Amino acid sequence: MLSTHGRYNYSPISERPDYSWPEGKRLAVYVALNVENFAWNESIESAIAPSGMHNKQSVYSWRDYGNRVGFWRLMELFDELDIPIQAQLNTSIYEDAPQVPERLRQRGDEFLGHGISNSQEQGVLAEIDERALIKTVTDAIIQNEGKAPSGWMSPWLSESDQTLDLLREAGYHYHMDWCCDDQPIWMKTRGKPILAMPYPVELNDNRAIVLHKMTPTQFTDAIIDNFDEMLEQSARQPLVFPISLHTFVVGQPFRLRQLRRALKYIADRREQIWLTRPGDICRHIESLPPGIVPGS
Repeated sequence: MLSTHGRYNYSPISERPDYSWPEGKRLAVYVALNVENFAWNESIESAIAPSGMHNKQSVYSWRDYGNRVGFWRLMELFDELDIPIQAQLNTSIYEDAPQVPERLRQRGDEFLGHGISNSQEQGVLAEIDERALIKTVTDAIIQNEGKAPSGWMSPWLSESDQTLDLLREAGYHYHMDWCCDDQPIWMKTRGKPILAMPYPVELNDNRAIVLHKMTPTQFTDAIIDNFDEMLEQSARQPLVFPISLHTFVVGQPFRLRQLRRALKYIADRREQIWLTRPGDICRHIESLPPGIVPGS
């Protein structure tokens, strides 16, 4: 018999109860912007950087371009198309690039807990240290934004066996570490359940472009194809279409030009969809009666 995580049970999407998003909408779309910070000469090895190059100045400065340039170009694009976003923010940004969170604050965007930096993985920590990390990040967001974040995504999607338990105990309502569904589902913890928010592995620019070598045009076409297909599928079930972007990847001018085409395509059809942020999706799910959402 295969080992199991024990966090949720199998549930085919075709057999679930039906519900709708606000105003009877069937497809919820959100943009998650990864606003990440990296320590000098302390990054971890990953398939996203060339082998052995993760601590070289070329990789560090490529990522730093995101906070210095790419972020600001993307903000202009989101303003131009009136697109709300959620920022997955490393809290060291507050000290190292304070203008970045201030710009997000001015737009009223959602802040997500995303560790202190992306130079460390969360899942390798002892439970006491992981609890302290979550508290440090949460306290920093409360101090700067005046309220606690409702959602969390672990740096590098790195979880320990206790991560979901610790997040729920720290007051988090949803997480974005498990990419198993096109609908939110409730996952078991040692306390109250926590909501798994759909998050993309495929339509994630870091994976699609940097790791899998998609061209900007291919990535844009994939976003549009995914949108069109999910819009049709959502006639049968309410769905969530997430798009994950990184400032140092799609913030590059030649990629930004193609991304504009995809986001404009979606924004021009905003009357057909719920263009929102994941925190609002979570609150809507929490308002539904028990038995509607898997795991409830």
